[in-house]
Amino acid sequence: MIFAFAVVSFGIWLWLLAGHGGFWRSGPVLGVATPVVRRLKVTAVVPARNEAEHVVEMLRSLLAQRFDGDLRVVLVDDNSTDGTGELARELAAGDARLRVVSGEPLKAGWSGKMWTVSQGLRQAEALEADYVLLADADIVHGPGHVELLLSKAEREGLGLVSEMVRLRCEGFAERATIPAFVFFFQMLYPFRWVNDKSRATAAAAGGTMLVSREALDRVGGVDRIRGALIDDVALAREIKREGYGIWLGHAEETWSGRRYADFGEVWEMIARTAYVQLGYSPWMLLGTCVGMMVIYVEPVLASLFRSGAVRGLGVICWMMMAAAFQPTLRRYRRSPLWGLALPAIALFYTAATVGSAVRSYRGQGGRWKDRVYPAGI
Repeated sequence: MIFAFAVVSFGIWLWLLAGHGGFWRSGPVLGVATPVVRRLKVTAVVPARNEAEHVVEMLRSLLAQRFDGDLRVVLVDDNSTDGTGELARELAAGDARLRVVSGEPLKAGWSGKMWTVSQGLRQAEALEADYVLLADADIVHGPGHVELLLSKAEREGLGLVSEMVRLRCEGFAERATIPAFVFFFQMLYPFRWVNDKSRATAAAAGGTMLVSREALDRVGGVDRIRGALIDDVALAREIKREGYGIWLGHAEETWSGRRYADFGEVWEMIARTAYVQLGYSPWMLLGTCVGMMVIYVEPVLASLFRSGAVRGLGVICWMMMAAAFQPTLRRYRRSPLWGLALPAIALFYTAATVGSAVRSYRGQGGRWKDRVYPAGI
């Protein structure tokens, strides 16, 4: 039986490295923008709730875009209590391209973010735009970012272009867990498969999503996904189902300022949506836990506590997973030795996923920005 588990783990890692969309390569990236033939209108819609720490830098980065077109920014202040709206309005007083909208009270059946985004999409600036940039309030955009996104969308006729922005990775908890978050996301949604129009795999990274107005209208804005907590993947799925091409890659000049000060904050980030990702299914949770044990933990146990062929297979699997992690570690400028710690990091993510399920059954599942969203809103 022990040998059988070792063989299964080895077989899984062979398939992951050779047949799972090259997810571990940590690509693609947009590269260099090419000139856009027509003059375009782009409106950035930014939902913001208690983002005073980030909102000024984010808005300035958007307003400083080098872009030969018409750029507007609509920030919807979702009943913030920390001065987010006031800070944004101070900027708007000096730049007519920015408009700040006071958010309406949360409507039943909607997640807070989707309700806020829907209000932004109803504004004239968004209705008249050729493209809408859905951007989180903690994202800082490099000066050529909008041009890069537009170039890709126009050149290939895409309905959605999204980038996994560079996440903050400075404190010890961030260094230990954030590259793995990106690694696991790539494993769940191999970017090559996402970008293949013939495959059903769809995903996006919510920090920055450029969506054509045509595609938005076709899917009814965000009405279909009004209760979604993993809204980026949900929107990408709707757009791809309508026959539009989508593209997901890694950002080179755009980053998130969101800070995770300790492991507790990372735990909260995972637990907020982990059980949602599993469809609130206890069977999916059980399968996920078993799978994580076989894929990540068994090779370590075999390497340390077994002998012969079982130990050999365990060592090989441990080295395979460490090697697979290297491109992501290089992207985040982290030591290659973190690859050896991937099994322990996977255990942390597994525990947080179980914690997410426990919170869901206690009615405290989708906690975010001082709100709790029960299953099935």
